[in-house]
Order: sequence, then C-alpha cells, then structure tokens
Amino acid sequence: MSPLKFMGFLMIIIFGTLHIMNRSKIVCTCAPEMQHVLARELEMLGFSPEQTDKKAVTVSGTFEDVYLLNHCLRTANRVLFHLFSFNAATPEALYKSIHNFEWEQWIPLSGYFRVDSFTRNDYIRDTRFANLKVKDAIVDRFQNKYKRRPDTGSAHTGAVIFVHWVLDKVQVYVDTSGESIARHGYRQKGGSAPMLENLAAALVMESGWDHNSWFINPMCGSGTLAIEAAMMYAGIYPGSKKRYYAYMGLKAYRESDHQKRIKAMNQRPVTKLKKLIIASDYDKRAIEAARFNAVEAGVGHLIDFHHCDFSKTPVPEGPGVVILNPEYGIRLGEEDVLKDQYKAIGDFFKQHCTGKKGYVFTGNLVLAKSVGLRSSRRIPFMNGDIECRLLEYELYKGKSSTDRASQPANPPPTE
Repeated sequence: MSPLKFMGFLMIIIFGTLHIMNRSKIVCTCAPEMQHVLARELEMLGFSPEQTDKKAVTVSGTFEDVYLLNHCLRTANRVLFHLFSFNAATPEALYKSIHNFEWEQWIPLSGYFRVDSFTRNDYIRDTRFANLKVKDAIVDRFQNKYKRRPDTGSAHTGAVIFVHWVLDKVQVYVDTSGESIARHGYRQKGGSAPMLENLAAALVMESGWDHNSWFINPMCGSGTLAIEAAMMYAGIYPGSKKRYYAYMGLKAYRESDHQKRIKAMNQRPVTKLKKLIIASDYDKRAIEAARFNAVEAGVGHLIDFHHCDFSKTPVPEGPGVVILNPEYGIRLGEEDVLKDQYKAIGDFFKQHCTGKKGYVFTGNLVLAKSVGLRSSRRIPFMNGDIECRLLEYELYKGKSSTDRASQPANPPPTE
C-alpha cells in the first residue's frame, strides 16, 4: 500500500472514531403527553434531559449512545442524532447547504438512504418536495465526487436522513431508529384495538409499580400492559426483539462496538423471579393471543392469565397496582351501555382491591364519573388521536378509609 493510500485509510478510521466519540444533540421523540415519562426514563439510563418539548426530549451523547437508546427506551418513538444546522430562506438555499455537507463520511457509496422531513414555512407546501430537494442534493454530491451514488427509496432498510425546517431554521439529523421503536416486536397477535407498546410502558411507569408487589390487569386484551410490566420486571429491553436499526446503515456504525454495548446492557444478575403479574379477559381469543404474545416477549412464565369477567379476576392480599383499560364508548349509543361497566369497575375496586392503587385508563371522562370514586391523580396521555386520562384511585384499607374511598367522585374540573 502506498503512503498516500495508507494515510487515506488511516483518516477514514480516525474520522469514523471521531463520529463515535464526538458528542452531539440527540433528540428522542415520543407521543404527545409522554415526554415527562420519557425524560424520567432517560435519567434512569444515565442521561440528563436538556430540553423537554411536547413530543420530544433532548439529551447530549455520542453516536455510540444511540445503540443504548434504541435498544433500551420503552416510551420513545425515534432517536435522532444531530449532524448540522443552517439557515435557509429558499429551497435553493436548502439544496446548497445540504450539498456542501460531507455525506460520503456518513452514507456508504454502495449503500441506500431515504429522506424524511418536517417543514413549516412559506417555501414548502408539501414535505415530499423538501424530501426530493434534500435527496437530489445528496445524490448530486456523490455523482460529482465519485460518478456513482447510493440507492434511494422509501424503505427503512438503510440510512435515514431527517430534516427539520421551520421558518428559515434547518436542523439535519440521522434517524438512527428507522422503523419506529414504539413497537417492541413481540406482539404477533392483537385484538380489535390493541394499545401501542410504548403507551403501555408509559402507563406502567406512571403507575409507580415497584416490581415487589402485585400487578393486576383485568380486561387485558392482547396482554400489552401485563407484558410490558413483565419485561420491566425481568429486565428485558424492548430492543431485544428488533434485528435492524437505521444506524446500522451508516458508516459510523461499528458492529464490534455495537455487540459490546448490547452485551453490557443485557448483563444482569440471574435471580428467581416471583409470579407477581395477573391478567384476565372475558374473551377467550384475547387470552390466547395474550399468552402467545407473552411467550414471544420471553415473559410467559411471569404472567398468570385467567379467562374470566374482570370482576372475577383473582386479587391476592397485599399491596400492588390494579389497572384497567375499558372501552371509551366512541360510537353513538355506546356510553349508555358502558355506564354499568364503569360502575362495576368502581364496585370491583371497593370490594376486592382495598390496600392497593387502582387505575382506569380512559378517553371518556363522562363515563369515568360512573366509577364513583374520587381520583387522586388525573394524568393526561394520548392514545392515537384520542385525549385520555390515567385516573388513579387510592383504595384505602379499613372502615374509615374505605368510607373515604367510596365517596362519590366530584365532577371533573374544566381542563
């Protein structure tokens, strides 16, 4: 090898190492109203949130940190690693700044990439135009420099470039996730309206379950709440089921470093875990699906499933959490049918769950009044485009405190 080629080879190695070692802004996106749970989760992983927005939490870290974040985060949607920023008043200015960036240091010449964007300004009416402008700038740079170019398309099977363009401010990231990490990969069978896995994880975290007491989930459906609780209890990260992340399509990716980091994440003491999680549903098919999904997630042995009406769910003595996700009554006429069910939930809490914390997750606060208990907390969440609340009930033990728990609920305050 000639000295010139050797120096070139050495610079590639050094540049790749700098990619990993240099710290940059990392934006972890999430659903609206989930940012505070995500911020706490990031803190538990050793990161310090620097900015919390309605749908994102920003931290600082190295490129290697995206391995951990994608693998471990239970409540996020995507992990974006910041590359550079600039001002652009027109699509032509956008093209020029994108074209001038050294994309050959990030995207393999023989690789593949796609472009996503968020735009809000007077110059772009359709994000597809912005995506095309960015794609053309990157492709033209490769063509001018190498007379070759990477492939492009709409799949998440390579690198993913994300451009955030608001007014004249442009932020350029690599989306290191690709496919959303909100789905944790174990749910092969679902019900009619299964809860998204990252929302279920957020609800479990917000419930404050301590992993040493009972976690009881009547109306479990396809089992997502119970499975997320069991995965946390067993220390199984959601990334354990995913095989490809978009960071693997970047030149900064190092397979050996990735394997070391993943191995370190998954090293935990081997202990015998108690069976503290109980889930039930009146629908036999739902229970079959939940059992199947739990096995896929590696936690089938930690959940005691029951085919029964929610009111017949076994509730052992001792502290714990009881959480239900009843129907919301979206369609016309459903509210009248569901009032009795919500009242029955309140009766179930009072008669069988004293000494525990009860939770109802619902998108219908009118129906929630029928529970007949005063909520101690009303935590906002979004389930898709439906505004929801996780309602917490302190189910006191003893005569005087039971009387307090069974007092009628006050009308929900205006929000």
